[in-house]
Amino acid sequence: MSRLDPQLEDAMDRRQFLKVAGGTTLGLAALLAGCGSSTSSGSSSNSNGSVNIKFLSVQAAGTGWPLVLSTITDQYAKTKSGSTFAVNFVAQNNLNQQVQLLAGSGALPVLYNTPPADLVTSLTKNGEVLDIESTFNQLGVTQELVPAAVTLLKQVFNGKLIALPFELNIEGFWYNKQIFAQHNLQPPQTWDELVQIASSLQQKGIQPFAASGKQGWPLTRLVGNYIFRSLGPDAMTSVASGKAKLTETAYVAAAQAVANLGKQGYFGKGVATLDYMPAVDLFLQGTAAMLYMGSWELRDFNTPSVNKIGVNNIGFFQFPNVTGGVGNSQQTPMNAGQATSVNKAKYNTDVGKWLAYVAQNYGDVALQKEGAVTGFVVHNPPANLDPLTTLVIARTKQVTQPVLWFEALFSTKATNISQQNAALLVTNAMSPGDFMASVQQAS
Repeated sequence: MSRLDPQLEDAMDRRQFLKVAGGTTLGLAALLAGCGSSTSSGSSSNSNGSVNIKFLSVQAAGTGWPLVLSTITDQYAKTKSGSTFAVNFVAQNNLNQQVQLLAGSGALPVLYNTPPADLVTSLTKNGEVLDIESTFNQLGVTQELVPAAVTLLKQVFNGKLIALPFELNIEGFWYNKQIFAQHNLQPPQTWDELVQIASSLQQKGIQPFAASGKQGWPLTRLVGNYIFRSLGPDAMTSVASGKAKLTETAYVAAAQAVANLGKQGYFGKGVATLDYMPAVDLFLQGTAAMLYMGSWELRDFNTPSVNKIGVNNIGFFQFPNVTGGVGNSQQTPMNAGQATSVNKAKYNTDVGKWLAYVAQNYGDVALQKEGAVTGFVVHNPPANLDPLTTLVIARTKQVTQPVLWFEALFSTKATNISQQNAALLVTNAMSPGDFMASVQQAS
């Protein structure tokens, strides 16, 4: 996406999106009053096999996924003349309501950003969610999907592949190499080592972590990952199935560990009211030494006018192991961004041909146009790929067991409670036990 200077407005639009994308991917805010922008029906095929695709998206035309899809459709139109692509933009906090409204009137377009899993279930029953796995098998393009992306989406949607991974993000700690080198610090292997590093930096007047308490999810990500490292990759699935509860001692211990970081002041002053991009900027301006974040932030990392510490000064390490835990740092936290579903009711042979073409080209075009790593295979990477994107692609290829984020399997209500109370947890306004109990009760 274009960045800063003449493109400042577009850049800030993207920043507004990203501050919610990490926290509300497949777990959006509760339905709000008022609809998003108006839309018309999905797609239609023409006599020559061309298609007219519409996409209900939380990203505007000319940015992100719409830009990639528009570029691909323009290429497709060279052989299927008359094929078009159009975006129906909807505000992120109105997506759920708009999807339900359009579905109720049979006007849901062929592509739409996927709402939370509980809403997708009802859409599936109504025949408005295409089975991507069986469809891609029929189209002969299953090999175009990155295996980790398939595993990840199936974890979210109860074993079914019913969404497209227009992003594929790894998550972990990004750190300031210069600060670490100046103080003879090495990336930690264990949580205890991470806490020791934070203590050492704090004593030297350096803020250890940057995180947005206003958004909440950058903090609850830490709780979730501690649980995975302590109890193993199936720990949150056990909660979702009712086999375990967040109020059990081992789960509360994760909230306690993160609360302890806040108690020591390791997130800095004002964490409760700090928004997404100001938190990222604390890291990119050299104020904070570490930032837990997903690789969707590569665009900001690679933009000199935003990244004041320099791209070569940013390192990455996995969420560390918890001593005595049964999980390990090879179980990589990942997400597929705001996934996108295909409307089964609007799908036909011609749409299938276009979809196959998208599958074969999305990975390349997204990387070339946006510098974005996705859940689609890259066949022709750019010759001069930046080092951090190269790192993310390499790490993604190595993933054999992705793990989800804390709220991934929660209801919308539980997600809201978790993220709203995160700041209270790290400012010690709510005990770890009460925090976990509030989320458990809302589940």
